[in-house]
Amino acid sequence: MANIKVYNMKGEEVGTMDLSDAVFGAEYNEPLIHQAVVTYLANGRQGTKSTLTRTEVRGGGAKPWRQKGTGRARQGSIRAPQWTKGGVVFAPKSRDFSKKMNVTAKRGALISALSKKVADGELIVVDELSVSAPKTKEMAAFQKALKLDKKTVVVMDEQNEDVIVAARNLEKLSTISVNEINTYEIVANAVVVLTKGSVKKLEEVYA
Repeated sequence: MANIKVYNMKGEEVGTMDLSDAVFGAEYNEPLIHQAVVTYLANGRQGTKSTLTRTEVRGGGAKPWRQKGTGRARQGSIRAPQWTKGGVVFAPKSRDFSKKMNVTAKRGALISALSKKVADGELIVVDELSVSAPKTKEMAAFQKALKLDKKTVVVMDEQNEDVIVAARNLEKLSTISVNEINTYEIVANAVVVLTKGSVKKLEEVYA
């Protein structure tokens, strides 16, 4: 069972906390994490691109000139792909990019990613996360106190609109609720900050 330091928002050490090996001590499984990230990104794609083929472009019903005797190349429609304003050859159409991943594999990927952060010393636990007002300077002070100079995601145990508003103008700091946590957010950020409440909720669900 790993033991990790707990800090307050001023960057001061206020105690320690034991982390469950079932959630924060798993083996690193890179193929599983890769699968989870690819699935997450694929499911975020809209797939709504669409252009018109020659059958869908307006006009072009009449043959532009007779087949023979004009000296020009034979043409059947002014909406053929070689014409200006003609249709598109092999036009891209709307499609579903979504992928499926079973629940056990998805949980395993998340646990593996969290465990990797603990092993690399890139996971920080804070006792609580709150601001007196939705002001950027308070979260900027928090960022400076904990030396969060790399891309960081802060995982809140409860949705806090003041914290979200205070952090959204900070380039390298993002916030999510523990209910929204996913493998992509863990991997895409250099540092993960969890509140004590978030750690307990993760252990309740995944341990």
